[in-house]
Amino acid sequence: MTAGIDQIRLHRVDMPLVRPFRTSFGTQVTRDILLVEVRTTDGVRGWGECVAMEWPGYSYEYVDGCVDVLTDHIIPKVLTTEARDDSIDPVTIARRLAPVRGYPMAKTALATAIMDAWLRGRGERLRDYLGAEYPEELRERVPCGVSVGIPINLSISDLLDEVAGYLDEGYQRIKLKIEPGWDVEPVRAVRETWPHILLQTDANQAYSRNDIHLLRAMDPFELLLVEQPLPEEDLLGHALVAEAISTPVCLDESITSLPVAQSALALKATSIINIKPGRIGGYVESRDIHDFCREKGVAVWAGGMLETGIGRAANVALAALPGFTLPGDTSASRRYYGVDVTAPFVLEDGHLRVPEGPGIGVAPIPEVLAELTNWSSFIGPR
Repeated sequence: MTAGIDQIRLHRVDMPLVRPFRTSFGTQVTRDILLVEVRTTDGVRGWGECVAMEWPGYSYEYVDGCVDVLTDHIIPKVLTTEARDDSIDPVTIARRLAPVRGYPMAKTALATAIMDAWLRGRGERLRDYLGAEYPEELRERVPCGVSVGIPINLSISDLLDEVAGYLDEGYQRIKLKIEPGWDVEPVRAVRETWPHILLQTDANQAYSRNDIHLLRAMDPFELLLVEQPLPEEDLLGHALVAEAISTPVCLDESITSLPVAQSALALKATSIINIKPGRIGGYVESRDIHDFCREKGVAVWAGGMLETGIGRAANVALAALPGFTLPGDTSASRRYYGVDVTAPFVLEDGHLRVPEGPGIGVAPIPEVLAELTNWSSFIGPR
């Protein structure tokens, strides 16, 4: 008999950052994280992480809202009597969750926890499940870049010190967060200090069509890409930017599904795609975008949302697929946290190792999870 879902528990944890992380949409000092734990009827546990932030800045989703929609609308879809007698494979779960519109971050957290339990029950790694069509091309280690926030005091000297530290640690690519007023000069300073490093920028939607001249001013710095310069809904504006500047445009927040990715590429609004499973709605849809882009010769890379080891493990498994040709934001645990909820991910020669165990390959350390948890809720059958 196929195992079903027995119970689900939500854990809300406070994760202090090792340093404030500032972007164009705000500053974070502590990460408010929601973890989803699923237990199957045969006792297997699976874990997923919701990447929503405490407030609706990066996305309309935020942690309180995700708790509400998971509790009242999403989790009930997999705990009905009919659902409990059904399979818990990823395709079936996606079909169960589809009637709830939107909320990809909340859906991804639950779907990943269920998929983790399902894969653990089968003794199969997430990496191998996602890469079943090309097993010989999968990697055991993935190259890592690092995202550098805007200094709180807007000091170029502090920025250079931070970048130097990450390069000393072995990170293979540097991404600078930018916004109007903090763009050309800091990027110039980093490029002049390190003429040959892989360097890119990320605007997090901070610019408008009227700012194309600012984006063009960074063309001489030979950037790998500029990420999400305009608001996420403005695909036409991104096409205009891509035509006006020589730096490749990469879309992040705009890419919410495979059809949107296909449309953005057809409109020439982007030539590179940042794949974030939480923003897209899960790892299966992320794999589908990867496969489409690989077929079309479009570069993709794995984005990050300051995840704990739970989310990081799944992202590293995804980044092991062969189409991820650019270093992603899958940084080591110590980049963001003094203590991770799992065994820490450690940088090895600029790479992170894909966990070897089944499913996502990691689980929270019970005593650490207990210490960091400020709220939890058990949700049983209905």
